[in-house]
Amino acid sequence: DLQGIRERVRLRKPQRVTLHSWSFAQLGGFIAYKARRAGIAVIHVDPAYTSRQCSACGHTDRANRPEQAVFSCTSCGFAEHADVNAARNIAARGVAGWAVSHAA
Repeated sequence: DLQGIRERVRLRKPQRVTLHSWSFAQLGGFIAYKARRAGIAVIHVDPAYTSRQCSACGHTDRANRPEQAVFSCTSCGFAEHADVNAARNIAARGVAGWAVSHAA
């Protein structure tokens, strides 16, 4: 969900011009259209704290991110690139959202 991204992101002027001229609603529509055409479901998930949550044990803590690109769980010791860990968490939330929306 890219709603409100213009207000959340702080950029230099040349980057703001590019960002403000980009149609996020159109991008979302294109993704939904292409996914429908290919028979792929689009699941919206809440990305909150995905970069601080351990994909192995589920522990969430600010200290799990000692550096920008490093994830190291303070509970179980699991370590991985921060972006990969966050992507695993987003994928898991998508699977959970899919299961809830398609429950009998």
